[in-house]
Amino acid sequence: MNGNETLSSGFTLLGLFTHTKGSGFFFGVICAIFFMAVIANGVMIFLIHIDPHLHTPMYFLLSHLSLIDMFYVSTIVPKMLVDYLAGERTISFIACTAQCFLYMGFVGAEFFLLGLMAYDRYVAICNPLRYPLLVSQRVCWRILASSWFGGALDSFLLTPITMSLPFCASHQINHFFCEAPTMLRLACGDKAAYEMVMYTCCVAMLLIPFSVVTASYTRILSTVHQMTSAEGRKKALATCSSHMVVVTLFYGAALYTYMLPKSYHTPLKDKVFSGFYTILTPLLNPLIYSLRNRDVIRALKRVMARC
Repeated sequence: MNGNETLSSGFTLLGLFTHTKGSGFFFGVICAIFFMAVIANGVMIFLIHIDPHLHTPMYFLLSHLSLIDMFYVSTIVPKMLVDYLAGERTISFIACTAQCFLYMGFVGAEFFLLGLMAYDRYVAICNPLRYPLLVSQRVCWRILASSWFGGALDSFLLTPITMSLPFCASHQINHFFCEAPTMLRLACGDKAAYEMVMYTCCVAMLLIPFSVVTASYTRILSTVHQMTSAEGRKKALATCSSHMVVVTLFYGAALYTYMLPKSYHTPLKDKVFSGFYTILTPLLNPLIYSLRNRDVIRALKRVMARC
């Protein structure tokens, strides 16, 4: 089958739902998670924007993390939910390409932003007196620009590589969205060069920010260990623990998807891990940051007191 036939026929997403007895309950759970994720991230953005006490670099970056979460969960879940209700699973070649492009851009931006947020915590704990200078408003905007640039670069490199391959075998995607590794496995012909480029891009996309996180938290833990004040040590760990939980959950699932060899992958495992960091993590991020953060809870109470 040539490229023109692929363009016209599109693909079939096998998805998460199998229309069995339990699929309705599963659909309800995914639907609830999606709306809760959108609402929770929206509340975080609103609180950070409206409360002057949260107008700090850390919360500025956190508000954009919530924005990215809202964007990329919305590129995947609505299509899946609508397909289940309509009883259809098809996706056109153009829609699949757009979904792959947007998803790679938003997730790539989050990879880099989480890494650079670790730098913010490093400066706040290890160099508190220089914090206003090292993490100024200009630096925050540079962090955001770098994150979006990294995500965009990832999209512009990987999407054309993935979607330009000949899909001459089955057009059934055993997944719930057009994820690049799954699409690459669906393609036919000699894919060695494409796989090498994709692997190199994914290694850079994951290992560069992960290296920043590792280096930052190594210094942070060393500084905390040297603190003589138990109260100061407790406060420093509380400040970083939320970010460490988010990073562990997000990068752990992504490392499986993009860096483990094919022999470790099965369609079911791919769906579970992809669902974890594309559907569940956008809900967990605002919950982890808010429930473990007194400043956010206080801001929420102040807003509710005004209503």
